[in-house]
Amino acid sequence: MSAVRELPTAGGSTGDERVAKTNPIRGAFGRPEMGAVAGAIVVWAYFAIVAGGRGFLTPRGTASYLEVAAELGILAIAVALLMIGGEFDLSIGSMIGAAGMMIALLTVQYGWNLVPALLVSLAFALLIGAANGFLILRTGLPSFIVTLATLFIVRGATIGITRAITGRTQVGGLQELPGYEQARGIFASEIEIAGAGFPISIVWWLGLAALATWVLLRTRFGNWVFGVGGNQQAARNVGVPIAFVKIALFMMTAAAAWLVAVIQVLNTRGADVLRGEGREFIAIIAVVIGGTLLTGGYGSAIGAVFGALIYGMVSQGVVYAGVDADWVQAFLGGMLLAAVLVNRYIRSQATESRR
Repeated sequence: MSAVRELPTAGGSTGDERVAKTNPIRGAFGRPEMGAVAGAIVVWAYFAIVAGGRGFLTPRGTASYLEVAAELGILAIAVALLMIGGEFDLSIGSMIGAAGMMIALLTVQYGWNLVPALLVSLAFALLIGAANGFLILRTGLPSFIVTLATLFIVRGATIGITRAITGRTQVGGLQELPGYEQARGIFASEIEIAGAGFPISIVWWLGLAALATWVLLRTRFGNWVFGVGGNQQAARNVGVPIAFVKIALFMMTAAAAWLVAVIQVLNTRGADVLRGEGREFIAIIAVVIGGTLLTGGYGSAIGAVFGALIYGMVSQGVVYAGVDADWVQAFLGGMLLAAVLVNRYIRSQATESRR
């Protein structure tokens, strides 16, 4: 068997467009998360100048904004995968409150061991996530409507059941439970670095980011997610299991909400029915700032990490800078609008570069 050689062109290349080299710098700037990376650098530099002498640059200041970013980032990573798949989940905020209260009620009120309570609350969260996906597939309704309804149902039921059992909306006393310290060591402990306590939730956040990035870029399921979000009919035609992918993604967002609930319950030693309120919208903002398109089919988990980091730096940076915290929401709204415009520009440039 003889080898087949391609005749070189006048320029010395083979002429095969499949192996044409692309500009690595242009390729890097075409990544969905690059806008968020640049934004994070700008935000950090701003607060380093404005509030660097007030504690923002200290290890304690760094730990404070990373803690905020970690809890949001855990949600945002799962939400990013779901949005890349072309769907939204507005029920995750209410799921934080419901899962946390379920843990508190089962342990404090009914004397359950902490581990079974954690597992039951996880099963409950996964069931709600699966129900969301099933209803969306079965009815054909937009995920925005279905999960908005789930948000009100779950939050209303959580408030009603908690009041009926305890007569109040908050339950505390988890620190007295057997196994509390062991569970806290896994989900809510701190790692001492340079005299500051860095929450272990940061490790969960970065670990999940690495796992999600690997899933998206190196597995068949990741290809399915991009395919379903980009063109669902085309994905179905090539054999992608649409129902499995979408239900799995909704279960992931529910599991992320459960993890945040566990971290908060063990960290505060109690639960509140309103915990997690509004987190669904902040998570979506972080994901969009991170470069994920609202229309699906394009985005990254790394972008969600930097979107959450920006939120963490802003929310804590204004405190160190002595600015009224009410301006955080105005800043996030501006960042959201800017991110959408930047993402559209980057997407158009990436599309042109492939032509």
